[in-house]
Amino acid sequence: MTSDKINIDTLVVGAGQAGVAMSEHLTKLGIPHLVLEKNRIAEAWRTGRWDSLVANGPAWHDRFPGMAFTGVDPDGFVPKEQIADYFAAYADKFNAPIRTGVEVKRVQRNLGRPGFSIETSEGIIEANHVVAATGPFQRPVIPAIAPQDPRITQLHSAHYRNPQQLPTGAVLVVGAGSSGVQIADELRRAGKQVYLSVGAHDRPPRSYRNRDFCWWLGVLGLWDAAVSQPGKEHVTIAVTGAHGGYTVDFRELAHEGVTLVGLTRSFQDGSVTFAADLKENIARGDENYLELLDAADAYIARNGLDLPEEPTARHILPDPECITDPILQLNLSAAGITSIIWATGYTVDYGWLKVDAFDDRGKPQHQRGVSSEPGVYFLGLPWLSRRGSTFIWGVWHDAKYIADHIATQRSYWQYRDAGQR
Repeated sequence: MTSDKINIDTLVVGAGQAGVAMSEHLTKLGIPHLVLEKNRIAEAWRTGRWDSLVANGPAWHDRFPGMAFTGVDPDGFVPKEQIADYFAAYADKFNAPIRTGVEVKRVQRNLGRPGFSIETSEGIIEANHVVAATGPFQRPVIPAIAPQDPRITQLHSAHYRNPQQLPTGAVLVVGAGSSGVQIADELRRAGKQVYLSVGAHDRPPRSYRNRDFCWWLGVLGLWDAAVSQPGKEHVTIAVTGAHGGYTVDFRELAHEGVTLVGLTRSFQDGSVTFAADLKENIARGDENYLELLDAADAYIARNGLDLPEEPTARHILPDPECITDPILQLNLSAAGITSIIWATGYTVDYGWLKVDAFDDRGKPQHQRGVSSEPGVYFLGLPWLSRRGSTFIWGVWHDAKYIADHIATQRSYWQYRDAGQR
């Protein structure tokens, strides 16, 4: 980057998995482009996750089609640092035009001429197309109910690193998706007393009948589901690749010492109140789990596959006391809780994108990533085109669709009528 104005056909903002995939497809199509990243390539994998994080899908599945992970069991789960190194190496493979350490501050449409003007930390760029490849994990969300108590250490899961980071005492983990479950289990293994607040969730088996759940979702066509089921738009998925990968079982966690509670409702006068929905949430997670087992069994029978039966997968542990007699209110001090981990997700932040591509709630308006603002594209968002859109392989396929769309638009602009020819 220089102080001189740069003109480029397509600007890609972000060099995580989405930006690298986008660059590969643009390169294959011969479309001049530039990728800007304010940190390092795949920085979120390095510093936006806890120390022990591994991929939630096996190495054979969670990768781009053009390159496998090296030195890793294909059925294993890749550590976060190696995932970041993978994307950096993948970008080197096709000499991706990525500029790191450059922040995009503002994008606005030009008036009376095509394209966009982009203000960056190192100058102005003019581009005909802009791809927002910053992904869904942009701004950690801590609910407004969080207590204003200086005696309690509070961290979002994005800022949690390891158990040694927390003070002595018990921990309340709010949120039982993949992040919350893994952090709660890590804290339990480190000797912490843990309370885990469990809301609505899906709970797929880690594997069943010698096949990972990623394989099952693939052959059953569930990765390609175009829309989420009504009422499940914000349901989290409890799955983990930690410790070689295992099926998340909330009853087992409870029998091992984690105290389960329902959805966190409010904090007042040093106490926290929970909804009386724990048993219902656990039951619905069980339904989701058993539905996938049923679908897998039917698929095996229909296709005559020789896969070993696994009757123990349907064994449900007895309900622990925290489910049969749930805690609805807890005094933080009396329980010895000195820390709260908020595993409550993220929201997007497109404050830099000053274009007409958002609805009244600030949510991107798009069809498969092609936004309502001509020339602007979104990549890496949940359900961008299918259930698998936020997985590594899914974002690669979404990027191909967007690159093809850009190529088509370029062909229209390059048309010349008889008089111009």
